[in-house]
Amino acid sequence: MAASVVVIGAGVSGLTTAVCLAEAGLAVRVDTDRLPGATTSAAAGAMWDPYLVEPRDLVDRWSRRTLAELTALSTDADTGIRLAEGTHESTVPCEMPSWGTVVGALPCPPDDLRDGYVTGWRYRAPLVDMPRYLDHLLRRLERAGGTVRQHRHDTLGEALREAPVIVNCAGAEARFLADDPAVDAVRGQLVLVENPGIDAFFCDDTPGAEDLTYIYPHADAVVLGGTAEPGNWDLRPDEDAGREIVRRCTAVEPKLAGARVIGQRVGLRPVRTGVRLTQERYGDRLLVHNYGHGGAGVTLSWGCAREVTDRVLQAAVGPTP
Repeated sequence: MAASVVVIGAGVSGLTTAVCLAEAGLAVRVDTDRLPGATTSAAAGAMWDPYLVEPRDLVDRWSRRTLAELTALSTDADTGIRLAEGTHESTVPCEMPSWGTVVGALPCPPDDLRDGYVTGWRYRAPLVDMPRYLDHLLRRLERAGGTVRQHRHDTLGEALREAPVIVNCAGAEARFLADDPAVDAVRGQLVLVENPGIDAFFCDDTPGAEDLTYIYPHADAVVLGGTAEPGNWDLRPDEDAGREIVRRCTAVEPKLAGARVIGQRVGLRPVRTGVRLTQERYGDRLLVHNYGHGGAGVTLSWGCAREVTDRVLQAAVGPTP
């Protein structure tokens, strides 16, 4: 059976969208120039956290739906998701972000704050080991009959010849594929170290901070971050930046001192003035855009994927024999 839907992109947005479409009974193929393990999603931290993304009302709806899905998936260890507790803290007084109420965040008492921090909030949320999670999504897609093809589309016009429905989940590459100058890459680098016994996550949430500082612990490793460099498309690790990330994180969590560095990851956050989830008709072909998720690809993934699926099903496009 030929594909009735082709999804462009095999990051978390593309794979989640493909899973939803395939489980809805459509014949789905993912076309991608980079397989899941080589995508920006594989380089992400990552946890549920609406970061670098707008518009707020839609983000709120999509992130709430995704939170419910990720929480349900956390009961299966094979997904790479666990519910973790930790804190966001600030070196200056500030208000808790609006999404804090969604996860039941509570203000930290003064003696619960790290050195140098004056306010913060503690909560519990899904923490995601991205390589394992992408493997889970790929297995789930295959069980639903979906396939993955390593192929680069240079234009959407070319892609529209492939199937009745095309879903554009190209991430930062949508700047070129969709000719959308509103999309830009914000380069993120992180460092993986052996876990010296850390269980709680930490994130510096100081307003206007020049650097990102976060600590996301998994079973055997800790993800340390990070950087946020607008307009930098370089995927090569910067050794100086890596050392600075380790220094900042160790200053927050002394247990990290001497932890062996396992590796570094670099990804390009697809930042846009607002998420683009729209559709267009080209004769009998339907093109749906689903990109511009900034630093919240995981956080919005299921909410956006379910909405894309609803739109495609409402268009009443069935499998092509």
